Amino acid sequence: MISNILDRIVATKHEELRSLAGRGAELRSRAENAPAPLGFAAALRRPAEVRLLAEVKRRSPSAGEIRPGADPAEVARAYQQGGAAAVSVLTDREYFGGDLEALRSVRAAVPLPVIRKDFVVDPLQVWEARGAGADAVLLIVRILDDALLRDLHALIRELGMDALVEAHNADEVERALAAGTTLLGINNRDLDTFVTDLDLSLRLAPSVPPEVTLVGESGIRTAADVDRLGAAGVDAILVGESLMRQEGLREAAAALAGRPKAERA
Repeated sequence: MISNILDRIVATKHEELRSLAGRGAELRSRAENAPAPLGFAAALRRPAEVRLLAEVKRRSPSAGEIRPGADPAEVARAYQQGGAAAVSVLTDREYFGGDLEALRSVRAAVPLPVIRKDFVVDPLQVWEARGAGADAVLLIVRILDDALLRDLHALIRELGMDALVEAHNADEVERALAAGTTLLGINNRDLDTFVTDLDLSLRLAPSVPPEVTLVGESGIRTAADVDRLGAAGVDAILVGESLMRQEGLREAAAALAGRPKAERA
């Protein structure tokens, strides 16, 4: 029996993959003919500054409608004007109201690196992301076994993109590092329950080697939140819902971008 939100989402992903079956050659061709990817990981690390990865997010299973009808290109332009270093685009349709067209429109609207944020469980989704113009792809440790995590990570790097590997506990951090990630996200939201604990990033940060770029994700709302993460050596923050709820997107992004960062020991 499917017992939680994450299981339902992953089951839906496997159903959606049936529509991609037999399209491997087409997806590879689109990926190979796409413009070269931009440096996503490099954009998320700067000495003494927490970088902002701002997210286009219309809705979620936990929050419901956040900004229905939002134009992804307009949102991305506002984020850029507010000092965002990169843009995350949710491309899941069923649960988050996104799609690949949103990613394409963001890619065309701003010169910032763009990540496809979705529940990636198959190489076809990686090829699909590159063909749509993604510079990076999210990998969620919780939904992948070690072999598939390594294979997807290797494919993303082979295509010139960066992989943001997301963990939620110490064991998942260890698995992400073992897979070779140099760009690690700590999701403060438990994807089984969607309960958020901002302190999770603070507790896990000391276990992340200083050469690995560390991204704090979820539950970040104020400059004070960013400053707490920056003091722990978090290199970048992924913020979606709290930005998307603000009337002035540029001003909201500017309030979180460029906050001070301490070096991680």
